[in-house]
Amino acid sequence: MRALNVKEKFYGVAAVSILWTLLHAFIGAQIVPAPWVVIQTFMSLILNGKLGLHLLHSLYRITCGIALAIVVGVPLGLVTGMRVNVHKFISPIIYLLYPIPKIAFLPILMVLFGLGDLSKVILIFTIIVFQVFISTRDSVKEIPRELHYVTRSLKLDKMQIYKDLILPSAMPKIFSAIRVSLGISISVLFFGENYATTYGIGYFIMNSWIMVNYEQMFAGILALSFMGIILFQCLDLLERKCCKWMFIESKSQ
Repeated sequence: MRALNVKEKFYGVAAVSILWTLLHAFIGAQIVPAPWVVIQTFMSLILNGKLGLHLLHSLYRITCGIALAIVVGVPLGLVTGMRVNVHKFISPIIYLLYPIPKIAFLPILMVLFGLGDLSKVILIFTIIVFQVFISTRDSVKEIPRELHYVTRSLKLDKMQIYKDLILPSAMPKIFSAIRVSLGISISVLFFGENYATTYGIGYFIMNSWIMVNYEQMFAGILALSFMGIILFQCLDLLERKCCKWMFIESKSQ
């Protein structure tokens, strides 16, 4: 996926700012504060460390969830895509669990793993791991047979086949799966942070809403947006390092 350039990013910020200003003008300053007021509130909350602490907790939870999903989903998807017997055993279980809304697991996870960070990390994990697994498995199955014949003729061992053929073929789809599920994960994390926690950007936003402090509430929403941008940018950088050949081809075109 091509990263946005500076001009496109500026256009996005300008469009959202104009829409925000129009809502402020038509709805009223009390309910929808002006963008410049929210930015001032955001900067003061960042400088005094209050908002930064909530952001760090949310970033920690979602980063751990993504890392755990990659560690589990990628190897399982590779093996399932390569071995028919594993596919017959694993895929029916995945098809049964995948359609269930993962937020429904939150009470169960809180009972099993407690009310702290672990239950929220596992919740994020359950959302991303299915996407990563299915994308990895399908990308392995789509590898042309001719490439497998080449590896046999070169007499590569199993580790070399996974390293030089299987994993590079699956890598682009893995990043696409993480990118698609990342937005859903942030939404679910926002919901999960409203239960049995005192830190997290979701808790901060809802607590500000309950206290009728709309400036802080919008500052929290702005922080949530920045957190998403940071995660997407990190994902883009990681993709550029792991899938260099894709960007070499796009530059040549």
